Amino acid sequence: MKKLLFLFFLVSFGAAAQSKPAGKLDASKPVLVLETSCGTCNFDMPGKECFLALKYEGKAYAVEGTGLDDHGDAHEEKGFCMAVRQAKVQGSLKGDKFVVTYFELLKP
Repeated sequence: MKKLLFLFFLVSFGAAAQSKPAGKLDASKPVLVLETSCGTCNFDMPGKECFLALKYEGKAYAVEGTGLDDHGDAHEEKGFCMAVRQAKVQGSLKGDKFVVTYFELLKP
């Protein structure tokens, strides 16, 4: 019984830790697959704190519309501070930020 409860706990925790898409996919707009990570840790962007960023057309931009902690623990092995990941993204540039209307982190 203890093994069954432990297994249930592991499955439940794993499901809860998975990232869910932010926003709604708009079928009339293009979907971009972009690199995303922590701007400070992996994209050499200025700042003292960690923040979600993505690379669009070769340049890194801070993300607005979803955050670093909305997609799991940033300091896990595949987290944003430890790895560069891929995401399906819809949105647009607004000054020096990329405002997302849809953001889905792809599995590593």
